[in-house]
Amino acid sequence: MKQLIVVVALSVASLASVPAFAKADCKAYPKAEWMPQADAKAKIEAQGYTISKFKVDGNCYEIYGRNKAGKKVEIYYDAKTLEPVKSEIEK
Repeated sequence: MKQLIVVVALSVASLASVPAFAKADCKAYPKAEWMPQADAKAKIEAQGYTISKFKVDGNCYEIYGRNKAGKKVEIYYDAKTLEPVKSEIEK
């Protein structure tokens, strides 16, 4: 019984240490109005980013990669305009 309590306590403690990041709030457009993914990737790379992962997250395009300085980035883009909505850059 004591082992179960210890396991539950450790599980709860590990969850408490995980940071909770709010998702980006991108405007909803019909998918037909979204910039094609290949065009979006090309424009982002033309800005100097290296993309390691590109995905759709809700109404946003999201990338994981590196900027010109080599720092890790996570950026959410408006899927129609490709304007950055939220970003996190390694310090």
